Amino acid sequence: MAQEGSLIEVDRMSLEVGKQIVFKDVLLVSDGKKVEVGAPFIKGASVKGKVQGHPKGKKITVFKYKPKQRYRRTQGHRQLLTHIEIESVGLPAATATKKAETKGKSSASKPAAKNKAGEKSKSTASKAAASSKKSASTTIKGSTSKPKD
Repeated sequence: MAQEGSLIEVDRMSLEVGKQIVFKDVLLVSDGKKVEVGAPFIKGASVKGKVQGHPKGKKITVFKYKPKQRYRRTQGHRQLLTHIEIESVGLPAATATKKAETKGKSSASKPAAKNKAGEKSKSTASKAAASSKKSASTTIKGSTSKPKD
């Protein structure tokens, strides 16, 4: 989690110490009250940081062993890391989210699209026919019967 002023540890990046870096692929942003989740990324959000150093991680021991085979192998590993100090977290513009909300509301209130002949599209016509068949069915003692076509 990246907060302003925090130090994060990432896999080694080929950048010089003191150089600026901008992360534009932001998955989640929270300002304490509102949480935005990207699909897959949040447009307009960015995180700016500065490279602080290139340390090595904690040493681990890898030990391979096969019983009754006299097979034993020991190997060590230290992950190469980069420390980045977060300078700022850029939230997406509030106007972009408001525009998206108004587009969603206006498209829901529009009537069904008509083709060149002035008729409703096939999908809308088929939905209307299906709903009329459903409304024409009758229920008799728990069973449903539909009129024959």
